[in-house]
Amino acid sequence: MEKLALIYDFDKTLSPKDMQEFHYISTLGYKKAKDFWAKCGELTDKNNMDSNLSYMLLMQKERPNLTKKELLAEGKYITFFKGVDTWFKRINAIGKKHGVEVEHYIISSGIKEMIEGTSIAKEFKKIYACSYAYDNNGEILWPARVVNYTTKTQYLFRINKGVLDERNDFDLNRSTPEDEKYIPFSNMVYFGDGLTDVPSMKVVLGNGGNTVAIYDSASEKQTLAAELKKDKRATFALKADYSKGSKIEQVITGIIESIEAKNRLEKFR
Repeated sequence: MEKLALIYDFDKTLSPKDMQEFHYISTLGYKKAKDFWAKCGELTDKNNMDSNLSYMLLMQKERPNLTKKELLAEGKYITFFKGVDTWFKRINAIGKKHGVEVEHYIISSGIKEMIEGTSIAKEFKKIYACSYAYDNNGEILWPARVVNYTTKTQYLFRINKGVLDERNDFDLNRSTPEDEKYIPFSNMVYFGDGLTDVPSMKVVLGNGGNTVAIYDSASEKQTLAAELKKDKRATFALKADYSKGSKIEQVITGIIESIEAKNRLEKFR
């Protein structure tokens, strides 16, 4: 059965705001999330620092002895856009009906442990995101992995080749014949909401796949999504509604049907 990879950013793509804003930031004593992010920005500027490392440092620094268990527990506070909770089962069933196996992946600059604590974590074949290393008590030692807007593209090639283990750089970088690739880029759909998703969108789109610029009800987000589509970085600009019969479902169904049609024609050849 041919495979289709649906690859999602997380914050503001599946979920309406940054994952730390649902609960975590309030535990640090901030009344407004923007104050936390402003402090992260100061750290970034002062140290010429990667912005993701800045927020990871501040999360740990302002809550000493933070544990993996506590980060996982934060996942239960995260909510999702309309229809996300039933999206995966519906799309998997549509794929199966048309002879296509759908696999779901996350590539996010958010915290992996928080995503793993959500109600939808089990739906993903692999979650790529920022994460920490821990001591024997489960307390944070150091950042283990940082995923920013450019390093996101690495994981697209991992999915393409089926080299899903982040530690395996050898097989990722060695030459692999096209007919041995796990999932061709033409069978990928990347979902993102902003400029940090552009490198990944360009990789997928430039290799024959499809990209979806997601926007919520905010006018500026809709404008950005429209610009991404106009600039040929996104194939589609769609509202963040994953419910049954939504435009997102219709588009992905159409892509699944096109794969089925392509396979049918290949048999005649």
